[in-house]
Amino acid sequence: MEIIIAKRINELMAEKGLNQTKLAEKICVRQHTVSTWLLKKKEPSITSLWKLADFFGVDVDYLIGRKND
Repeated sequence: MEIIIAKRINELMAEKGLNQTKLAEKICVRQHTVSTWLLKKKEPSITSLWKLADFFGVDVDYLIGRKND
């Protein structure tokens, strides 16, 4: 199963009109960290996944591609 975190984060950012810097501020991480996720250089830690899921109002399973809604 392919993990599609970067794609999902990009889609959710676009829906909210956020850039990397704004997302980083909202979830209390560095902009560089968000960049590494989006470039698929690293995957978010479980703590960051929880922050992302809470911020965007989605399940962690959605972020990692285990669910489509």
